[in-house]
Amino acid sequence: MKHFTLEDILKQETIYKANFINSITGYKPGNLIGTQSSDGITNLAIFSSIVHLGANPPLLGFVLRPAQEVPRNTYENIKSTGYFTINHIHESFIEKAHFTSAKFDGRISEFDACQLTEEYIDDFLPPFVKESQIKMGLKYEDEFLIPQNNCTFIIGSIQHILLPEETDRKSVV
Repeated sequence: MKHFTLEDILKQETIYKANFINSITGYKPGNLIGTQSSDGITNLAIFSSIVHLGANPPLLGFVLRPAQEVPRNTYENIKSTGYFTINHIHESFIEKAHFTSAKFDGRISEFDACQLTEEYIDDFLPPFVKESQIKMGLKYEDEFLIPQNNCTFIIGSIQHILLPEETDRKSVV
């Protein structure tokens, strides 16, 4: 069995180290978070850090990397509007979903750039991904700074869940 100490891990090349640590916990779901700015510009970003926090009330959380690494349109939009969507990635659009991680100018919608379709439900402000099979609309509840790595943990409460019509209760759990 190979043994890696903290010192061994820290010595690794940056890309190798990031991939190694990101994958060491096993499979993670890929999701797209949809937001809209107060100016009406939509944003879409891929996240693999979404976690269940409780069922009553229904809460989910996700981790944002430090703001100095890349622009944080997702964060700014959530803070300004108070809402966001989480959309499961389906194999039919996995490449387009991964392309949302490219560095786009804040005035460009990733929906347009990545050829994904905005979908609006009732009067819920941020867009859902039409191509997604499972979609959730969330309200921002709280955030916590993680001082060890300067990341931010965002907590949202589920306001809407959208599933395919043929989905039954047993196939979701």
